[in-house]
Amino acid sequence: MDSREFLALRAGRVPGWKHVRTVHDLGLLRVPSGRLEASDPFVMLGSGLVVVIPPGTYPVKVTVADVSDEGDGSHLRESYLSVIIHDGDPVVVENVRPEGVSDQEWLDAAAAGEYFGIGVDAGTVGFADAAAIPTAMPEGDWYSDVYDSGEDFSWFALMDSRDHLIAGAANVVMPLATNGENVVLSHSGWGDGFYPVLATYGADGTLLGVHIDLLVEEPEDEVPA
Repeated sequence: MDSREFLALRAGRVPGWKHVRTVHDLGLLRVPSGRLEASDPFVMLGSGLVVVIPPGTYPVKVTVADVSDEGDGSHLRESYLSVIIHDGDPVVVENVRPEGVSDQEWLDAAAAGEYFGIGVDAGTVGFADAAAIPTAMPEGDWYSDVYDSGEDFSWFALMDSRDHLIAGAANVVMPLATNGENVVLSHSGWGDGFYPVLATYGADGTLLGVHIDLLVEEPEDEVPA
């Protein structure tokens, strides 16, 4: 992908593109194992796409596009969910290389114009430390016990609360966490579907971030040269 077509974390309006964007801080994500999972957390938590990154704690941000015809903020859609590993301007934007995918499989997918990504069935995407999920999530029915328990701290309630972060997003600690193991999640733009996971790199090859592209952004006609 041409880096000019990549609009994550770019607030305002970019010439040639339809929507005005805002960028919102969703706090920090702990990834001490270095195994970053992207998934629809209400359906596939623990079974999502895993990317190997440097172990650490990283900011997560959501880019939101104003898709209203009037441009008055009356219709907002999440366009990217991003884990920021290093600050910097992306020079290379490419298909992420998931754990377990060989170099040849990755090259073949890129040559075919195919993307590795995540399926969404509950209108939500999220990031977590893949290694934390088996120990920090409880046994039982996560939907009724954790996601939609009716308590103010349930994941659904936090996503609906404007007082937590912004409506439609949440940063939640897993129920059995002993060291802050958490999940950062947001609504997925237009809803269910399949969404690419992209990696951005700086001019020196440093990995800058991992991003779920929610396929909301639209060029006016064509991207300017």
